[in-house]
Amino acid sequence: MKGDAAPEGEGAAPEVVALARVVARLRSEVVGLEGVASTTAVVERAKGVLMAHAGVSADAAYALLLQRAARSGRTVLEECWITLGQVRVRRPRGTARISLPAAASTAASGVASTAPATGPATGPQTEPAASAFSRRRHVGGHHDHDGELNGLLARVADGLAAAHDGDGIAELLVTVLGAATGVDAVMIYTMAAAGSLDLTGSAGIDEALAEQWRHIPPLSGVAALEAVAGRRALWLEDVEQDARRYLLIGDPPERWPSRAWVPVPGEGPPRAAVGFLRTRPGPFAADTRALLRQATRLCAGPLGTPGPRDPEGAAAAVGDYVQAVQLIMDTMAGPTTLLTPLRSATGEVEDYRIDAAAPESVDVAGRRGKELVGRRILETYPTVAGTDLWEGYLRTLTTGTRYEGEPFTYEEVTAGVPRRSVYSVRASRLGDHLVVSWICHDTSQRETRRLADMQRLGNLGWAGWNLVTDTVTWSEQVYAIFDRDPGRGPMPLEELPGHVVAEDLQQLGAAVERLLSEGQAVDQPFRITTRRGVRHLRIVAEAQTDADGTPVEVHGFFQDLTTQHDVEVALQESERAVLFQRGMLQAERALAASLQDTLLPIPEQSLELAGLCVDVAYVPADSGINVGGDWYSAIELPDESALFVVGDVAGHGLAAVGTMAQLRFTTKGMTVTGSPLPDVLRRLNTLLLHNGSDPSGSATATMVMARYRPWDRRLIWVRAGHLPPLLVRGDRAEFLEQPRGALLGASFEASYEQASIHLLPGDDLLFYTDGLVEEPGEDIETGLGRLAETAVRLLREGRGETLARTLAALCAAHRDDICVLHVHVPDAEAPEEEAPGAAAPEGDVP
Repeated sequence: MKGDAAPEGEGAAPEVVALARVVARLRSEVVGLEGVASTTAVVERAKGVLMAHAGVSADAAYALLLQRAARSGRTVLEECWITLGQVRVRRPRGTARISLPAAASTAASGVASTAPATGPATGPQTEPAASAFSRRRHVGGHHDHDGELNGLLARVADGLAAAHDGDGIAELLVTVLGAATGVDAVMIYTMAAAGSLDLTGSAGIDEALAEQWRHIPPLSGVAALEAVAGRRALWLEDVEQDARRYLLIGDPPERWPSRAWVPVPGEGPPRAAVGFLRTRPGPFAADTRALLRQATRLCAGPLGTPGPRDPEGAAAAVGDYVQAVQLIMDTMAGPTTLLTPLRSATGEVEDYRIDAAAPESVDVAGRRGKELVGRRILETYPTVAGTDLWEGYLRTLTTGTRYEGEPFTYEEVTAGVPRRSVYSVRASRLGDHLVVSWICHDTSQRETRRLADMQRLGNLGWAGWNLVTDTVTWSEQVYAIFDRDPGRGPMPLEELPGHVVAEDLQQLGAAVERLLSEGQAVDQPFRITTRRGVRHLRIVAEAQTDADGTPVEVHGFFQDLTTQHDVEVALQESERAVLFQRGMLQAERALAASLQDTLLPIPEQSLELAGLCVDVAYVPADSGINVGGDWYSAIELPDESALFVVGDVAGHGLAAVGTMAQLRFTTKGMTVTGSPLPDVLRRLNTLLLHNGSDPSGSATATMVMARYRPWDRRLIWVRAGHLPPLLVRGDRAEFLEQPRGALLGASFEASYEQASIHLLPGDDLLFYTDGLVEEPGEDIETGLGRLAETAVRLLREGRGETLARTLAALCAAHRDDICVLHVHVPDAEAPEEEAPGAAAPEGDVP
């Protein structure tokens, strides 16, 4: 028997060991006698029932029990319980009901028993109003309450003998207990490897939900796990509060507002739990709880949860589990261990065994990492027993809630010297194990760690020179700075000049000389050559002197400034490039602006051409340093007609200004010689397609061009991808109908047509570039409509003389160049009116 093993304590006296063996043996005998007594009591009560009902002797009653058990394939104890469950007891009204007993001896035997129904009551009691059974009384009569309970348990016991699997057991519990207890669903979980849960059987739930909850890992906050680990039933009767603590099964969890998780008793710690789920809200009545406990006890045998049948296989599974945890801990940076509780014969935790440990785990004796595996906590940290930490471990192991203790002082004695350390400890449950991690807050270790972090982050390392013993000490970071193998040791002072760049050697030597002779502190940059190239370093050092002022020790640090130097050089180069580019752009802008002013002078007042009043406005863009390609032309031709042109060259800068000059002068030359306007556009298109001055390819441009003949007031106009002119006649504004005309420089197949209209006295005509009407994210039609409304309003207000400049000034943000040409026909006797946009007769081209 397990209880016969004597405790093996190091250094225990022989008489103590002998006494412990006697106590263990007596305890085992007492437990055995209690089991025999409880079993005998059940059998004797069953025999008495048969003797009273069948009128047979005691021996005949026992033989009858054996015969029935053999015929049904049940044990004698199960047959006794079924016999007792068939008893119906009558009692007068007003007498107290007999509650179902839950004696420990009965639980130990694995069979539930009940007190005789004819036993005396302990006192008058009132049926609870919320009892699931008290509501089942017949009207006008009395219902046999205890008899019903016994009958239900008997039906459960009888059905368990025929149940073949967990689903059958769950279905049996729902069928038999559902109507009386309100249980609508049952889930049965058993412990699996690594402390997880597997769904052994279920009834009353759909397949999808069962599949979702078929396996539950060893997480905290699982009611079934807590019921098994804590060896107590959990009654969850408020779904809102329960959801804050547990992972509630169900979608949604409110489907079962009350539920219970009852551990299945057996030999040793419980290894299974039965969950009873109810759609009925409210608490479980006392007799309902007793009935569910008794029914769960009956399931202990059929569920068969004493443990794995193959001890060797179970040991191998546990070994594989621990090995997997050790592989994970091998990659962890901080101190962490896996603890397995060591329990006494009564199930109490006596100690913990370290089954896995991270490399940085260390105990008071200096054992580290895997050296701790197999040792016990009270061996590595002997004074933690009975402390808050010890109790925290027990709470975590029982409830699954994570333990996170406040920093505490732990004192141990090493080599006769007491030493105090401050720790912070965390613990989480992993199956039937604990994962424990901790942080040591010792000042020396903390400062060492901070110093190492500072050297790494600052890319510097400390060094010391003892001038008396001629020894040098380096930190690890200095070896990285000098690209030196730590196995070679630190570099002596006399070797240092051989690595310094020749140009820096004199200044560094002078600084070191002042340090060693005068004790003057140094802060000197210098360069060294390494296998990876030149590095820019800095040395900061000071000397300690003796009583005579002679330096005897030097300490300081080296800092690698190579990355900082490279960044500074890159910034300087970038700054020089930016300044050079800015100068080039400013010079280009100044040149382009000068060329534009020379090629495109803006008159300060209105012009008179062919009897028309002409006003021009030009506003450059607000952003950018490049000059745009917007331009205009308004000249009188040799036949006393007037030419009006507005164009927009794509792009900015000198290239755009150059293209604008070509277009402007070519347009003037061709129209002065009498070329038709469509022919002028065709030749300008060919000119741009063959223009090689633009490095990005051929330039493109839009353009609108009109010729006004004063003798018949006819305006002939053409366009090349440009916006239409706006005619304002009276209070009406209308854009002229556009003839065909593609963008200049886009295609050799482009064709151009012309249109003509008669201008009337008082008419106002606007030519403009897209900068006047375009807004980001806005449709062009919206901008054209706004221009028409604004022009009519300004003319109605009498601001026609400055219409072009006013329209340009009203643009809030000049994102592009703006060019506006306003043509006004003075008031005079007008010929017969012609509708705007009417096409000229065919062949009406000068």
